[in-house]
Amino acid sequence: MTTRSHLRVVTDLESRPDLRHPRRRDVVVYRVRVDIDDADPPIWRCIDFRSDLTLDVVHQVLQVAFDWTDSHLHRFSLGGGAFDRDSQLFLCPYDVEEADFEDDGVPAAETRLDETLTTPGDALHYLYDYGDNWELTLHLEQVLPAEGEYAVALVVGGERAAPPEDCGHLVDAVGLAEVLPDPARFEQDRINDALRGPYFVLRDAKVDPRLVDLVHQLAYTAHGDSLSQAALALTGEPISLEAADLVGHLRGFQWFLDRAADGGIPLTGAGYLKPADVVEASKVVPVMADWIGAKNREAHCYPLLQFREAVQDLGLLRKVKGTLVLTKAGRAAQRDVNALWEHLASRSNPKPGDRFQVQASLVMLAYAAASPDKQLPLSTIAAILTELGWRHANGTPVTGSVVRDLPAYEVLINVTDQPATWRRRDIVSPIAAALARRALGG
Repeated sequence: MTTRSHLRVVTDLESRPDLRHPRRRDVVVYRVRVDIDDADPPIWRCIDFRSDLTLDVVHQVLQVAFDWTDSHLHRFSLGGGAFDRDSQLFLCPYDVEEADFEDDGVPAAETRLDETLTTPGDALHYLYDYGDNWELTLHLEQVLPAEGEYAVALVVGGERAAPPEDCGHLVDAVGLAEVLPDPARFEQDRINDALRGPYFVLRDAKVDPRLVDLVHQLAYTAHGDSLSQAALALTGEPISLEAADLVGHLRGFQWFLDRAADGGIPLTGAGYLKPADVVEASKVVPVMADWIGAKNREAHCYPLLQFREAVQDLGLLRKVKGTLVLTKAGRAAQRDVNALWEHLASRSNPKPGDRFQVQASLVMLAYAAASPDKQLPLSTIAAILTELGWRHANGTPVTGSVVRDLPAYEVLINVTDQPATWRRRDIVSPIAAALARRALGG
């Protein structure tokens, strides 16, 4: 990536104006003309956008429309150019995350298009590649009704081929003729085909945008197609869930909730379940199915201990004076299996924090959702995490064993009406697959 040493530091005393508009209550179609500034002859696209798109999606549409590869930094601005003092900035993830480079702006991913454009004639500026400095202006031409199912974006017109990546800011006909085989070529149908690709389908289906970004990031890697296909399974028709199926598949969780509802679950002085409870819990917690040895000491029943601690980490139980009692969420889940289901799905979605755990959980959930009655492909998940740059502490590639340490994995393998024996440990039940899909928003 290019450096930005030419940018000056913005201080708290130089706060930028807030030029955003209120979001529209309805969804309409914005017909926008997008020009590459100073191109001679003009290089432009006319694009119909859904008004509720966030600017990170608009960025991806522009990348496709101008045949760029999302290989450089970008930003949007209102009220002026991307480096003007009086502009309001909407920043790409890198600029948001890198404190040393962070200008006084807001994340593009949190800003909708209808907060920047409202009335025909309004303009939004876009800069791509801080080295070559492709500056584009988006002019709102028309506000049209959104009738029926409408695509994320559709190119409805345009002229001339866009400058290729890293060509040095060529915008004139003579210069472009040296780097483009046919500068006059504009392939509207090909562009619109690309706008129906996985990234846009997944975003339109409201799949967790962090997973969508991983699909996009890994598109051209060895396992990119595999992850893309797994993620696209999230957009299919959901399976119908019956309460009886949920009860049978969530029996391990339900046992702890029902036991805690009866005055709480007393623990030993060392903080373990008492022997009688270990015996009863071992009968219903799936991962205890083939545990060898006596099942009456939690300290000697690691799968049960791990599961019980997971139920606590899920916010269903809490420890009070040596007793496990129901939380508010636990009380609601104990009375209603659908509430338990929704709680498990919500808590399986990784919250912001440890970056490895977030990425690993998203990838694992995607494959789980696409693997009903199949074995979770741990080696593929590990290879994807290695491709993302993760390694073990000794520098070796990630192995499938790390997936089993993820909190969401502990949930999924115990959402089953079958014994989770060692041979079946990585089998994803249809209900667990549906839970993974629910967790990802598909």
